[in-house]
Amino acid sequence: MHSFWNTIVYTLKVIDPLVRVLRFVDNDRKSTMGYTYEATDRAQKTIIKAFNENEERYSNIFKIIDDRWECQLHQHLHAADHFLNPEYFYFDSKIEKNEEITVGLYACIEKLVPRTEIQDKIMLELSMYKKVEGLFGIPLSARS
Repeated sequence: MHSFWNTIVYTLKVIDPLVRVLRFVDNDRKSTMGYTYEATDRAQKTIIKAFNENEERYSNIFKIIDDRWECQLHQHLHAADHFLNPEYFYFDSKIEKNEEITVGLYACIEKLVPRTEIQDKIMLELSMYKKVEGLFGIPLSARS
């Protein structure tokens, strides 16, 4: 039946990008936490493109993805790791202005480092990280 095959095509357009994210984050070879945000965003962009930007076709799927993201995957630690991942931070100027990611970073600092004087030192280091100064600006850091 034609409707059956249309449903299969629809399902594959949605499932393929999501399975790629799941396979990626289930990787045992390297840490993927700093890439979770980007992988999820990339999957959503792939779904949007698969449906020719027809929001009506994928909005219900995005609601499911967003609900799962909020209850299971969206942690401040993921946001902090994304912010501090130089592979994205230095090549995407939107990260520093993304409130969700920045709030996650600051929440992690406050939770993991209770002493305010150390939090202040971290904020100074964070400023150097943003400006690529000090050890963050040497070629060795850029290569690694």
